[in-house]
Amino acid sequence: MNPFLNPIFLSGMLKSHFIDVNRIWHVNFEQLRKYQDKAIRNIVKYANTVPFYNKKFKEHGAHPNDIKGVRDIQKLPLISKDDIRDNYPDGIVPKDFNKEQGFLLSTSGSTGKPVFIYYDMFTAVKYVEGYIRMLKAYGGSWRKSKILLIIDIKPGSVEHAAFTNSVVPFIKKFISMDNIKYLHVGEKSETLIREINDFNPEYLGSDPPVLMKIALLKNEGLGKDINPKYLFSSGSMLDQYTRQYVENAFNAKLLDTYGATESGPLAFESLEGDGYHVNSDFAYLEFLDDEQKSAPYGKAGRLAVTRLYGKGTPIIRYTGMEDLVTPIEPKTIRGMTTEMIKYIGGRSIELIHTPDGRMISPFHVTTIPASVMDDFKSYKIKQFQIIQHSVDKIEVLLIIDEKLRNIGPSVKKISDEIIKRFKEVTSKDVDIIINEVDEIEKDVRTDNVRLIISKIKRR
Repeated sequence: MNPFLNPIFLSGMLKSHFIDVNRIWHVNFEQLRKYQDKAIRNIVKYANTVPFYNKKFKEHGAHPNDIKGVRDIQKLPLISKDDIRDNYPDGIVPKDFNKEQGFLLSTSGSTGKPVFIYYDMFTAVKYVEGYIRMLKAYGGSWRKSKILLIIDIKPGSVEHAAFTNSVVPFIKKFISMDNIKYLHVGEKSETLIREINDFNPEYLGSDPPVLMKIALLKNEGLGKDINPKYLFSSGSMLDQYTRQYVENAFNAKLLDTYGATESGPLAFESLEGDGYHVNSDFAYLEFLDDEQKSAPYGKAGRLAVTRLYGKGTPIIRYTGMEDLVTPIEPKTIRGMTTEMIKYIGGRSIELIHTPDGRMISPFHVTTIPASVMDDFKSYKIKQFQIIQHSVDKIEVLLIIDEKLRNIGPSVKKISDEIIKRFKEVTSKDVDIIINEVDEIEKDVRTDNVRLIISKIKRR
C-alpha cells in the first residue's frame, strides 16, 4: 500500500513538516534535552527488535529499560561499519519490516566497502526536512525560492529515495515545484553549467568537487548568468581553498552542510560563521577521545551518532562515519537553539602523523594552501593533494592555472610559503616536497580526488 494513502502516515508527515522542521526555533535547551531523552528511549526500544542490536545489547549487558535518555547512552555498545555489513540483510531490520516498501540504500563506499542499510518512508521524508530547515535558516523557502541541486539521483542513493521517490513526487500532484531543479552529479561539467545558467537559481548546492569544477568553468567565462544568493556544499569534506575559490568565482557565500546516508542530515553551517548548527532533534552526537570518553568543548573527538527517528535500520552510537569533529558550547543564534560543532576535520584515517608522535587533524593542513592564497591575493592553484609518505616526508601536488601563472607572486614564492607553514604545523624535521602536476589522479572508488592520502600503516 502507498503510505501516502494512509491517513495515519499523512497526519504524521504533516505534523513532521509543520512542527519538526521548526522545532529548533521554538525550544530552549531544557526542552530540547527532554525531546532527545524521549526519542532515545523510543529508538533503543525499537532497536531491540532488530536481531543484530538485540544480540549486541545482550552481549554488552545493556537493556532498553536501563536507557532513560542521553545520560545513559554510554551504557550501549558502539556500532561500526563492519557490524552492519556483517549482519546485512536480515539482521539489520526487525523480522516484520517490509523490505519491499522500504528503501535499500548504500553509502559511497569510500573505503572500498559500501554499507547497505534500509530506510522506511518516514526516514526518507526526514532527509528532505533537513534541507527545508536549512533553507529556512538561510532565508529561503522550498515553495518560493529557485533551488538547484546537483545530486546523485540514481536508484540506491539517499538522494534518490528522498527527492525523487518519496514525498516530492506526491507533493507535485498538488503543488507546482517548478522552482526546484535536480541535476545528476555524473553529468559533464559543461552540461551542468549550461543548465545552471539557464535556470539561474538563488540557491545552488552540490558536493565540493562538483562546485569546484563549476567554479573553474565560471572563471573561464561560462555561466555568466549564474548569480546565486548562496551556495551550499554537502557529501564530502569542504577544504578552505575550495571554499575560497568557489566563493570568489560566484561572488556568493558558500555554506557547508553535514550528514551521511546512515545518519541523515546532521548539521548546517551558521550564517555568522560561528560553527555548525546541529539538528539536535534529528540526531544525538557524541565526540569520543581515545578512551571512548566524551571529549570536552573545543577538542576534536571521533564521532558516534545516534539517529533519533525512523524505522528500517536503526543507527545507534554509530562510529562508521569515522569523522573527527570538534564540539563547542551550544548557542541560540537567530532564534535557533541547537548544539554546535566548530570543525569537521575529516576521516580519522586521514590524520597527519608527526615525528614526535602527534596526530594532527586534516583541517590543520588542508587550510594551508587557502591561507597562503588569501594572504597573497592570488588563486593560481587550481587543485592540490597532500600525500604523507612517512612521518618525516609529505608531498604536496599542485595544479597551476596557466592563465594566472605569471600574474602576481611567483609559483616558487607561493610554494616556499606553503612549505614554511607545513613545517610550522607539523615539524621542522619534516621534509615538505612541492611538485607541480598537470593532473591529479582520482580515487577509483569515489571518482573524486582525495584531499589527503596517508601511506602510513595504521596500527
